[in-house]
Parts: sequence; structure tokens; C-alpha cells
Amino acid sequence: MSFDAQSLDLFVRAATLGAIGRAGAELGLSATAASQRIKALEHEFGAQLLHRTTRAVSLTAEGETFLSHARTILAQIDEARSDMTGSIRDATGELRVTASASFGQRFIVPHMAEFFDTFPAVTVRLELSDTVTNIVEQGFDLAIRVGALAPSSLVAKKLSGNPRLLAASPDYLANRGVPERPGDLSAHNCILLGEARSWEFLAPNGQVVDTKVTGPLATNSGTAIREALLAGVGIAQRSLWDVEDALAAGTLVSVMSNYTVLPEWKVWSVRPPGRRAPARVRAFTGFMEEKIRHSFPAGREA
Repeated sequence: MSFDAQSLDLFVRAATLGAIGRAGAELGLSATAASQRIKALEHEFGAQLLHRTTRAVSLTAEGETFLSHARTILAQIDEARSDMTGSIRDATGELRVTASASFGQRFIVPHMAEFFDTFPAVTVRLELSDTVTNIVEQGFDLAIRVGALAPSSLVAKKLSGNPRLLAASPDYLANRGVPERPGDLSAHNCILLGEARSWEFLAPNGQVVDTKVTGPLATNSGTAIREALLAGVGIAQRSLWDVEDALAAGTLVSVMSNYTVLPEWKVWSVRPPGRRAPARVRAFTGFMEEKIRHSFPAGREA
């Protein structure tokens, strides 16, 4: 089998230098050994890759095509070597990440400049969406998710806590009254996330209470729910980090604060199963875990 890293490296150097012998010398090969390796590559792929003259070599049309593939393969080998043997400081390559829109805008994007300063050989393709993405089918290396994870084969790591609460605007509560217990919510406009039509709470006495909720607005966008709250549409469940500024300013008010919203949510990093996390994934996860834990009070829960 002549399709090995050294033969590919030799081919790329020969194409760059225009000389097989000089390329071989760079790799510690004799001119004869280098020439034999190039011939073996051509035999394996059934095509002439280099035109040879007594003075120089040049690429054939097939060689031009193969050159780009050879360079890509060598780059991937270097990346794999870094991932498996190097520290995260040596992380390289493109990282494909998905996260919820509101969380990503608030806690990921502001730290990207520092991340790139720390890991200059990593590039990031960041997709922000409130729709849960199948990271395996869509080729993502990592997802940052907020919520309760469904059972799956994905590899998950908890990054931080994520307490939630019920909130509404003062104007809405002045017009509709303040609910004191879950049963009171049936008389209120509840802003719904996705298809959820019931909310679960842990009562002060330790009892779990499940109550049906209805309202005029359902959306899959966390940002839209926040704006609807501020506009006085109704009552909604929100993560503390999403509304703590509005609570401090008095534009939103916590409702039924003696009840705990269930299920308890966390912030997770989630990656595909079945392989060791590449260095770029470990670098991004560790970096963002530290930033998230220090960026909002909820994150300081271990």
C-alpha cells in the first residue's frame, strides 16, 4: 500500500519544488526511493500525476486534481495528531457549534474574540437557533443546550445550573391580578414555549403540581417570549439569566416565587458519541464553561 502520509507529503513537495529528488532529500529519501514512491502512487491510482523531464517535473491534469486532495488529507492527519497527542493549546481546525439563539447571543458571542486570541488556529462556524438540532445528522461537533436532556447516545457534560422562574410585567399583573398558586394560572394568559401546554412545579410542601396552561401566544423563540413579557402579553417561564436585568429594573416581576419551576434545567455541552473529543472541542467547551459560570449568577451553581 503506497497511499501513506510520507508518499503524499513527497508528492506535494515535488509538485511545489518541481523536482522529485529535492523533495525526497527534504524527507530523508534518496532520489531513487523518492522516484519509486511517486511511481507507486501513480500505479495505485491508475493515473500519471507528474510530467517528468530531465530538468523538472510538472503536474498533469490528474495531478492537479490529486494535489488538492493530498493537501486536505495531510492537513487532516496533522489535525488528528494534534487532537490525540497535543494539548488543547495546540487545537486546530474548524469547529461547528450550535446553540439556542438567545443564550448564544448573550453568553457565547461576546467571548469569541478572547477565544480566538487564545486558540488562533481554530475557526468556528456558529449556528444559533431555538430549534433543537440533530447534531449527528447535520455534522456539528458540539451543541450548547439549555434545558433537561432527553435520553440519547450523545455525550453530555453539565456546564452550569440554570434556575427558572415565572415572570410578568407590572402592567399585566395590575390588570389581571397576581397568581399565588398553580391553579390560579388557568385564569391568566400564559406565553407558551413550543408545544408545551402544561407547567410543573414543586410546591413549598414538597408536592409536585402539574397544571394545564393556555394563552394567546406560543412560540419556539426565547427572545420572542421575553419581548412578549415586556409588552404585557402574559406570564411566562424564563431562565433567570434571561430576565434578571428586567427584574432589577422593575420592568418584569417574579411571580409565585415560593414555587420551583420543574423540571430543573441545566446548561449542557453535547457532542456526538463514539470518539474522543477533538482538541478544538475540548478547548471550546472548557473555555465556555469558565465564561458561563462567571457570566451570570445561575452559572455559579456547580
